[in-house]
Amino acid sequence: MKNPIDFAISHARLTLAFLAFLLIAGFVAYTTIPKEAEPDVRVPIVYVQLSQRGISPEDSERLLLRPMETQLKSVSNVKEMRSTAYEGGGFVLLEFQAGFDSTKAVADVRAKVDDAKRDLPKDADQPTVREVNLSLFPVLVVGLTGDVPERTLLRIARSTKNAIESIPGVLSADLKGARDEVVEIIAEPMLMKSYGISLDSLIGGVSQSNSLVAAGALEGGTGRFAVKVPALIEKPEDILKAAQVALR
Repeated sequence: MKNPIDFAISHARLTLAFLAFLLIAGFVAYTTIPKEAEPDVRVPIVYVQLSQRGISPEDSERLLLRPMETQLKSVSNVKEMRSTAYEGGGFVLLEFQAGFDSTKAVADVRAKVDDAKRDLPKDADQPTVREVNLSLFPVLVVGLTGDVPERTLLRIARSTKNAIESIPGVLSADLKGARDEVVEIIAEPMLMKSYGISLDSLIGGVSQSNSLVAAGALEGGTGRFAVKVPALIEKPEDILKAAQVALR
């Protein structure tokens, strides 16, 4: 039997034809195989978020994480389980075996979380179960900057966000870096004392005014209409009206 190299040299035309076939097949495969810039990669990680206002890291580990870990140990196909406690809560991270069924894994974890709720403190917040999904991470970040007032830049950013959300194929758009607007109320102590109004009553009146009260519905010949008593604070003038109501 001839050496493969000697066979290729003695049959040069056949060798060149075979190489040409490989090049053409590779080019066709490269152009026809589907490609994605941001493929939906399944990461075998599910984490459980736990929180309780004011709890210390030590108490979080003892009261929140340990009962949850006890229940989650029975979840199948778990490769590794890690947990971290911090002030105000903690989380438990479950890493599953490669090729896991994400739908079944999340359902099993939620079932065990429901079983562990009875062992958690009564004032603890509702645990949340989330799957790490790279497709939910942002794939495009738009930055806005300019020598304009912050309020003007915020208005442009909100308009841009609405325009991006209206583009077909866009799942959602989030606005980051926008600071919440704050209105400062300066009260005159002597004037409040003359009216017999305490500072607590003023704060309570303004706080209670920032709400939307549902007042039922009205039915007529043209249909049924919901009645609302608007008391939301949206402008500085609304705060002044709420303060005037509180002083009455």
